[in-house]
Amino acid sequence: MKPLKPTSLPMCHVYHQILLMFSLSFLLLQPSPGARAQTNETDKTALLQFKESITKDPHEILASWDDSTHFCNWVGVTCGRKHQRVTALELNGYGFGGLISPYIGNLSFIKSIMLSNNSFSGHIPPEVGRLFRLQQFSLWNNTLSGKVPISLANCSQLRILDLTTNHLTGSIPTEFGSLMKLEELYLGNNILTGGLPPTLGNISSLLIFSSAENALEGVIPHEIGHLKMLSMFEIGLNNLSGTFPSSLYNISSMTILSATQNQLGGTLPDNIGTAIWNLQVLELGSNQLFGTVPASLFNISGLQTVDLGDNNFVGSIPTNFGNLPQLSFLGLRYNNLGYNSWKDWDFLNSLINCSKLELFDLSGNNVGGILPIAIGNLSNQLSYLYLQSNKIHGSIPAEITSLQNLLLLNLQSNSLTGTIPTSFGQFQKIQDLKLSHNKISGHIPSTIGNLTRLINLLLDENRLEGTIPAVIGNCQNLQELLISDNNLIGTIPQQIFQISSLIWLSLSHNSLVGRLLEEIGNLKNVNYLDLSENVLFGDIPTAIGDCLSLEYLFLQGNFFQGGLPASLASLRGIRILDLSRNNLSGEIPKDLQILSDSSYLNFSFNKLQGEVPTGGVFKNASAISLTGNGFLCGGVPELHLPLCPTGDSKRVKKHVLKLRILVICLVLFFFLLAASFTMFWIRKSKRKTSTFSTIEGLLQVSYRMILEATGGLSPNNLIGVGSFGSVYKGTFDSEERVVAVKVLNLQQEGATKSFLAECNALKRIKHRNLVKVLTCCSSIDYNGDDFKALVFEFMVNGSLEKWIHPEQGENQSLNFLQRLNVSIDAASALQYLHYECEQSIVHCDLKSSNVLLDSDLVAHVSDFGLARLLWTSNQDSQGQSSTIGLKGSVGYAAPEYGIGGEASKEGDVYSFGILLLEMFTGKRPTEEMFMDDFHLHSYVKLALPEKLLQVIDPILAQEGTEVQNGEASSYQTKIKKCILSVLEVGLTCSKESPEERMKIGDATLQLQMIKSAFLLE
Repeated sequence: MKPLKPTSLPMCHVYHQILLMFSLSFLLLQPSPGARAQTNETDKTALLQFKESITKDPHEILASWDDSTHFCNWVGVTCGRKHQRVTALELNGYGFGGLISPYIGNLSFIKSIMLSNNSFSGHIPPEVGRLFRLQQFSLWNNTLSGKVPISLANCSQLRILDLTTNHLTGSIPTEFGSLMKLEELYLGNNILTGGLPPTLGNISSLLIFSSAENALEGVIPHEIGHLKMLSMFEIGLNNLSGTFPSSLYNISSMTILSATQNQLGGTLPDNIGTAIWNLQVLELGSNQLFGTVPASLFNISGLQTVDLGDNNFVGSIPTNFGNLPQLSFLGLRYNNLGYNSWKDWDFLNSLINCSKLELFDLSGNNVGGILPIAIGNLSNQLSYLYLQSNKIHGSIPAEITSLQNLLLLNLQSNSLTGTIPTSFGQFQKIQDLKLSHNKISGHIPSTIGNLTRLINLLLDENRLEGTIPAVIGNCQNLQELLISDNNLIGTIPQQIFQISSLIWLSLSHNSLVGRLLEEIGNLKNVNYLDLSENVLFGDIPTAIGDCLSLEYLFLQGNFFQGGLPASLASLRGIRILDLSRNNLSGEIPKDLQILSDSSYLNFSFNKLQGEVPTGGVFKNASAISLTGNGFLCGGVPELHLPLCPTGDSKRVKKHVLKLRILVICLVLFFFLLAASFTMFWIRKSKRKTSTFSTIEGLLQVSYRMILEATGGLSPNNLIGVGSFGSVYKGTFDSEERVVAVKVLNLQQEGATKSFLAECNALKRIKHRNLVKVLTCCSSIDYNGDDFKALVFEFMVNGSLEKWIHPEQGENQSLNFLQRLNVSIDAASALQYLHYECEQSIVHCDLKSSNVLLDSDLVAHVSDFGLARLLWTSNQDSQGQSSTIGLKGSVGYAAPEYGIGGEASKEGDVYSFGILLLEMFTGKRPTEEMFMDDFHLHSYVKLALPEKLLQVIDPILAQEGTEVQNGEASSYQTKIKKCILSVLEVGLTCSKESPEERMKIGDATLQLQMIKSAFLLE
């Protein structure tokens, strides 16, 4: 056959097209180089060429492909009876590797090529396009790359084309619209781009179309609605946008409609239940759909799966689920369904009739009221029940344990009270039990030990009390055990350390006592271990070094003593090691230098002494914290530690001893001096100063001393003006110590209460990140008027506000790491105020002007004029020791304060979130651009993540450009990634709903991990 030559005679446009297609067909019919005439011998040659291209045959399947048997009897080969030509090549699942030979295009009689579930690589040979008899072509689950061959459009008899799970790129060929006999087209789990070709609507025979898990974009063409025989339309996990074309709802044959994880919007039609009445699977989760959920949807009696989660649906939950006898999966998660009312559960009685229900997900909605007893009447087939992040309150009904086949129960982040029912021990199959972030009280029932299949047990952030039952050790499959932030007492049961499967263990922020047992070394797989903020004492066991999988170890805020175990050096994968605020002593082991440079070590506020190593992680001063250890020396210069003394160890010990004696003498001297000073001024005072029980415990000075220290309250010494007074720089002659003096303006309403509140707060607190009050003055001035003042440590670097918003002409600014350190300092201060004081304190006025920086740019939270003391009883934290009406400053105050809400820890967290956003965007929350419902929070939220550079402080956007050796780009990328993470913490903290805000402890941990990631990458 020779190719047709174009004629010089005039011809119509149609004839031109026919001629072009015929020429293309002729070219594709030509055999591969070296091929012979089209005979059965040609088929044998093609098969042998196919065999030669295979480099991996683990089961030696092709070993029999030789001349000892006719090729029609070779494994995987089928021939026709009449001409002995190959009609099928089926080699699924044999683990073949290598290329698909182009000679496969010479098997001109073949109807079926099935090469699925192998490891073929390279491109799909375009020569396949000459196989005009081909009906089935399946290459599912290989590693093929390149584009989908357009030549496949010439296989006019093709009925099934399956290219799922490869690495194919490019777009879906528009030419596929000519495959008029195609019934099933599978293109999912590749890297295809572009849009869905409208020409697909021409394939009237199409029954199944699947292109999920690609990178397709654009809209769904309305031509898809022409496919009147379409049964399955699967396009999930792409980037498709727009709305569903109305024509799609006219395909009554549709049984599966799956479009999860796209950007599709619009509403669902009210008549969806009558339009696509054969529907069995509806998966529309993780899109941007809105409106109400049509009740008609649940009239489709054959529905088995409904996933509408992660959208914006509102209104009531339909009450006609009883029409769905086949329903097994119902996903309504993270919408805005419900009205925070007991009526939100009206749907439950109808859902009880769905006897085949296996998964019900109602999490992240607005469902309120008490969890009905009828919840226990749901299907006995129910395996997964998600009700977290709603507004459910009241006790957990014991009847819920009637759901004997539950594998997962998630009730986290509600307002549940009462106790954990002892009947929970009847959940014999349960693997995940999550009750975190509620107000559950009472003891952990011992029946928990019956749940031997448990994998995850989350009870953190509740009000549980009593001891941890030892029977938890029966749960030998536990991987995650979280009981932090409760009121637990007693020792840590030894049995917990026998659960070798544990990966995440957190018992922090309780009142657990005792020694940490050597058995902790049994936790070979633990990756995250948090025992911080308890009353643990004794030595840190050497066996901690046996936890070789540890990346995060938090033991801070306890009473551990003794030396740092050298076995810590065995934790080669450690990322964060925090042993701060203990009583640890001795030297830092030299062996710790072998820890990865990517580690972050915090040994601050202990009694460590001796030389600081300079190798490994200790080379980076930003990766270690040693503050509050008075006798350390050496280290890298950036630590600013004194030089270590020379000579033998005896001389060193004598030096340390002398230094200790000197410090003790100095302390005694200043104590006696202060006492004498106080007695002197008490006797000299001409008037009897008024004292208050509310400021008991603070040493007072006289009005005259304040005048002398501030130069008569000279304007030259004025360094700031606040809500209730002015702050002056002063110096006491007796000590020549520079201080800050806050003089109250008693004419201002609430100033006296502000003074009392600040005294009440400051006399109870002591933390490195809180400004330290030195003394106070409650006296009468020379005019006979009341006079009140507070004397604080002077912060050389002033307020954070001046660093973030420098005045014109000033050239001071903070880099990313400095801002991150300040944010961690402020978070640590709030953590201390909220959870570590004798009585919890709410600051009520956290803002950039109330965060002061010392000479080392360490942040100190100040100005407690609006602070509240929270009751420490079992009541909610509503009672206040102060009755000041104001709660915060404009822009920083939590929204609930504006409608009369009580001061709360959540309010402080909101202010902290706004402060974070201010620090990293350089925008004040009070700027003119923010008005009505548009504020700093929404400004940042709308920009992330695509427009990050448009909202961050320009100074931060430029950071890293000075880096040399071509590393500027990667350095800037790292900074941007970390800033994005910080802003996400700020957004979570400043959410409108107090219940949705992050706990300050979690915020602190997140920021520390961001810092660690920044330093380690």
